[in-house]
Amino acid sequence: MTSWSDIRTAYHVARLGTLSAAAAYLDIHHATAIRHVDALEQRLDCKLFHRHPRGYVPTAAGQDLLRTAGATEDQFMQMASRLRGQNDRVAGELVVTTLSGLSSTFAPILIAFQRKYPGVSISLNAHERRLKLEYGEAHVAVRAGRKPDEPDNVVQPLARMPMALYAHKDYVREHGPLQGNSRRSHKFVTGMDDDLRKPFGPWEKANIPPESVVFRAAQMRTQEDAVLAGAGIGFLLKIIGGTHSDMVEMLPTQPEWDSVLWLVTHVDQHRTAKVQAFLKFVKAEFGRG
Repeated sequence: MTSWSDIRTAYHVARLGTLSAAAAYLDIHHATAIRHVDALEQRLDCKLFHRHPRGYVPTAAGQDLLRTAGATEDQFMQMASRLRGQNDRVAGELVVTTLSGLSSTFAPILIAFQRKYPGVSISLNAHERRLKLEYGEAHVAVRAGRKPDEPDNVVQPLARMPMALYAHKDYVREHGPLQGNSRRSHKFVTGMDDDLRKPFGPWEKANIPPESVVFRAAQMRTQEDAVLAGAGIGFLLKIIGGTHSDMVEMLPTQPEWDSVLWLVTHVDQHRTAKVQAFLKFVKAEFGRG
């Protein structure tokens, strides 16, 4: 296969007339320019230049290369300009991923951001599977719990989100408050397994008898729906549980239950205008709260 580097070097030699001028333009060594031209002529089995003491004069084949490679070089430069322009505009698709339980918190923020920047098309991907930023599955991830440590990601703290144990008032009326050793007589809503990465995971493991778990759900949003529907006692974000008048906080909240939110971006996307604009916007929204 013919290398574009060889073609590009030969094009600039034909355009500028000398190896030295082409090497200086391309910021390569004079010997490298010679090697590129010689390699290209060998691969094509075609003489591209007449060598003279004062420079290189294109043959008929060299003139053909000058026209064709020149058009290709122009197309590459136009494409590079377009791509740089895209990075400089707050426009295009912006994919944000977060946990399902945070969708009600972030949907209004994303809507407000899109109204401010109407050239942006928003996609909110809210579920428990961690999308791979390095594969371009999302531009920004909002993650909870321990600080993410994937390589090549930029991680910034966003907020501390207090958690608390809640139950529906109808459940409390039927089963009474959560106090003393009454946990075995209560019903609980939890995740599908013992996930100690959750800030409140150790408390659940130490305090909830397995036989008292009556509802398990893989997604935070489904756990939230079960607690709101009166299935039992479960952990909710205080910004969610506290906004429902039918919810009763069953125990005083504990600092170690707090969930830390992190903004995560991949280094390849972090500096683009749309990502920077969103990071600034969402930080301001949480700061306002």
